[in-house]
Amino acid sequence: MKRWGEKRYHSLDYHLKHTYGEKLYKLALNGGMTCPNRDGTLGDRGCIFCSAGGSGDFAGNPRESIRQQIASGKEQIKKKTDAVSYIAYFQAYTNTYAEVSYLEKIFTEAISCPEVKILSIATRPDCLDDEILTLLARLNRIKPVWVELGLQTIHEQSAQFIRRGYSLSVFEEAVRNLRQIGVEVIVHTILYLPGETELMMQETISYLNTMDIQGIKLQLLHILHGTDLADYYETSPFFVPTMEEYIAFLGKCITQLRPDIVIHRLTGDGPKELLIAPCWTGHKRLVLNKMNQYFKEQDLWQGKNYKL
Repeated sequence: MKRWGEKRYHSLDYHLKHTYGEKLYKLALNGGMTCPNRDGTLGDRGCIFCSAGGSGDFAGNPRESIRQQIASGKEQIKKKTDAVSYIAYFQAYTNTYAEVSYLEKIFTEAISCPEVKILSIATRPDCLDDEILTLLARLNRIKPVWVELGLQTIHEQSAQFIRRGYSLSVFEEAVRNLRQIGVEVIVHTILYLPGETELMMQETISYLNTMDIQGIKLQLLHILHGTDLADYYETSPFFVPTMEEYIAFLGKCITQLRPDIVIHRLTGDGPKELLIAPCWTGHKRLVLNKMNQYFKEQDLWQGKNYKL
């Protein structure tokens, strides 16, 4: 087994310490953007699981400048730790869905902070035109740029159900274009979408093993108040795994996953005031401890069952 520090998987924490020689902390920022799935271009209700905060419920206050959000974020983090280096993470909504001049302004403002070592941008694969790619290439020569793409699943029926709004070929083109300019790609996936079997979820992992990606987020589906998914769950309850079931399946996923892919997330913790199910995800530290214990007891590690 290859060890990544004390973990049995290639964790983001290990990757950052190995690459930068220190721990980096995320500053969740809000650039005040929307999404083509919300402004009427593709739809007006967003993805079925997406909260009113556009998956940026923990992000900064969009009424503040990026510089102010960074200062506020640093202040909050330093209450808990002696952090000195950060990742500027544009998290809420679609963070390349704006005029290039505006994007250049806010991204440059973020990386101009000396303590920010990485610019990380969450966006959609269909919101990366040539002008934006040119901007990202230029910024990437100043400080490393990561782009997080919300794929969620490779299965068309599931993609239509969640109202993703783009085809798999669009994702593939986005990955190729980003890698051509040297930008690292992180892919967001959601496990236990309604109707998806374990085999279907594993097919998404197998597909991503073939892609030129550098990171992955494995996120359990959260049902949040105020979303269309919550309404669907009330009228058509679907399977939601227990903590033990999720950890056991996650073990299968990491053993299948290519060992060089950095795991940015193995679970998630939606806002407690919005969370309907699964409620056990609100105990993040407990979940991670149980997860690491299970991997050790079952002698599991990332890439154990990976085949070229």
